[in-house]
Amino acid sequence: MSKQSFLESAERTIRIEQEAIADLLHRINDDFSAACEAMAECHGKVIVTGMGKSGHIANKIAATLASTGTPAFFVHPGEASHGDLGMITKDDVVLAISNSGTTSEIITIVPLIKRMGIPLISMTGNANSVLAEQADIHLDISIKEEACPLGLAPTTSTTVSLVMGDALAVALLEAKGFSEQDFAFSHPGGALGRKLLLTVKDLMHTGERIPRVSPETALTEGLLEISNKGFGLTAIVSKENELIGLFTDGDLRRAFESKIDFINTDIQSLMTTGCKTVSPDALAAEALNIMEVNKITGLLVVDEHRKLAGVIHMHDLLRAGVI
Repeated sequence: MSKQSFLESAERTIRIEQEAIADLLHRINDDFSAACEAMAECHGKVIVTGMGKSGHIANKIAATLASTGTPAFFVHPGEASHGDLGMITKDDVVLAISNSGTTSEIITIVPLIKRMGIPLISMTGNANSVLAEQADIHLDISIKEEACPLGLAPTTSTTVSLVMGDALAVALLEAKGFSEQDFAFSHPGGALGRKLLLTVKDLMHTGERIPRVSPETALTEGLLEISNKGFGLTAIVSKENELIGLFTDGDLRRAFESKIDFINTDIQSLMTTGCKTVSPDALAAEALNIMEVNKITGLLVVDEHRKLAGVIHMHDLLRAGVI
């Protein structure tokens, strides 16, 4: 094959699958709504099953459902006939995927599913198949042709199955009001989980690590505090530890430009009032947003009484993987 032949083959495959996905839009109907309702009302789990390539798709659909607020897991239909059927309870819903609708391993367990009296949702490419007719709800995933020129390898059919599964998962996600924080709880080990679950108090520096001085502190002493603590800033606080203002490296540069008398000037005369702060309970991602919007690298952390509770730096967010 020439280079052009490879490109033409790829383009043909994409067009065929693209058209098949577009055809799905006409099948988002009452049956789809019924399937969503059955899964939304399920008090147990959605059991997704399929054989061969459909099994791989079923496994992915189960994972997508589970990570978006609909408890689900994959059961291999062959193993189900040899004991794994015990994983299915009367509180569950079964979603069975078979392009032909005649997959023997699935058909074998259909009577047992029916006997349990639990909803059976089928996804098949043949509305007249045994599986489609025995199901309580049938979702049509029929296609005009496989992208495989031999018409043998599941290509278009598996793509359409996957898209229908995603449509179910997203519809259920929205119906349940599933939030970003909910998603993070099921993905605590990933970058998204770190971004969404870490709070400022998880990362902030407290106690003696906080740079702070009183309003009457000489500017030279304030500079030493900034240098010793290494955050490029210092808080100015009252005797009650209430935040009054902030002095930063940027204020120092401006002081140099103004030719300030560093020996006889106290820090309150040059501090910034109304500075940006963040709550200890705020998400770390919120602190990052404040820093990015205001082009700063550090934030003072204050409680509801405006008492100084900590300090957080951009480097803390970087080390935690929030950035």
